[in-house]
Amino acid sequence: MTPVGTRKAQLEARLAQLQGRLAGIEAELDSHDEKDWEELAVEREGDEVLERLGQGGQAEIRMIEAALGRIAEGDYGSCVKCGADIGEARLDAIPYTPFCKECAA
Repeated sequence: MTPVGTRKAQLEARLAQLQGRLAGIEAELDSHDEKDWEELAVEREGDEVLERLGQGGQAEIRMIEAALGRIAEGDYGSCVKCGADIGEARLDAIPYTPFCKECAA
């Protein structure tokens, strides 16, 4: 498998993982039926944490989908800002990054 093919498989696996996690978060947020005020307050605190996790997951999903789009277009591995090649070490660390190290700074 080519390096781009390997990265595509990694991105698709991460995307599926995130989508599953977000579905779980949504199910948890929808599942509260407690009527006791104290329990509702505790649940609400937990809901806020889940909502933040969900928002972070949604942002990562958007970045992964954009990277998969760049793979489909043949632009993956090139900085969207300056056009320079993105280093392999950077792509290993952040496979969905659209920026080279210089432009990301």
